[in-house]
Amino acid sequence: MKLLRVGALGAEKPAILDDDGKIRDLSGVIDDVAGDNLSDVTISKLRDLDLSSLPAIEGSPRIGACVANVGKFICIGLNYADHAAEAGMDLPQEPVVFFKATSAIMGANDDVEIPRNSVKTDWEVELGVVIGKAAKYVNVEDALDHVAGYCVVNDLSERDFQLHRSGQWVKGKSADTFGPIGPYLVTRDEVPDPQNLDMYLEVNGKRYQNGSTKTMHFNVATVVSHLSQFMSLQPGDVISTGTPPGVGMGQKPETYLKVGDKIELGISGLGTQVQTVIQG
Repeated sequence: MKLLRVGALGAEKPAILDDDGKIRDLSGVIDDVAGDNLSDVTISKLRDLDLSSLPAIEGSPRIGACVANVGKFICIGLNYADHAAEAGMDLPQEPVVFFKATSAIMGANDDVEIPRNSVKTDWEVELGVVIGKAAKYVNVEDALDHVAGYCVVNDLSERDFQLHRSGQWVKGKSADTFGPIGPYLVTRDEVPDPQNLDMYLEVNGKRYQNGSTKTMHFNVATVVSHLSQFMSLQPGDVISTGTPPGVGMGQKPETYLKVGDKIELGISGLGTQVQTVIQG
């Protein structure tokens, strides 16, 4: 299933995409795509619905972040062998973990803001993992049972803030609009192998990133298990699992986003995002 949230910012309602690509209103069934509604039990009930009986949402509504009330927005750094090489860094011995502020989260097609005083705003297409069942000290073999589904994430970054402002990556990762997620939350039953997904990102029609989750250093199950050893993961938490090569910082010369740029990114089976860059 493809779950989404549509409507004006702060007034989104839950929805589902039917087999014909029509958006159907789920607000009479669940209150939002969030929390306990991401459980296997609720998702199973949604799967049994007759979607044709649900009200159709006509037109082209704004698509909000595909998950509401995200408690933690956790990111994994240097998790693609080819990206680590691009960055001139060694592959880590265990997952590199940092956080983005949840206030960075926005809809897949909302405008991206370049922060004030930014000189190096960059892009990163990433596979997002949404937790559906609380996870604490889970083993690798059981880790994917705790996943509700997957989504596209653009892990936008301000490299100067990230690398030269007292070493705090979170400073370069957390500006408003730096976390588009969606357009859909695709339930895990539709993603039988999260390690076999093609992904891409283009700026102004030029393809910069063209990768696959096959080259992840630590796979999704390992990441979920690893994180659960250090913190409990709760329904609705989002994990952004790293990016393949082709980021702006890795270009020669380095290339960064500027006002007016158009970003398009996507992952096979999970949909696409399209953003316009504006000044924050």
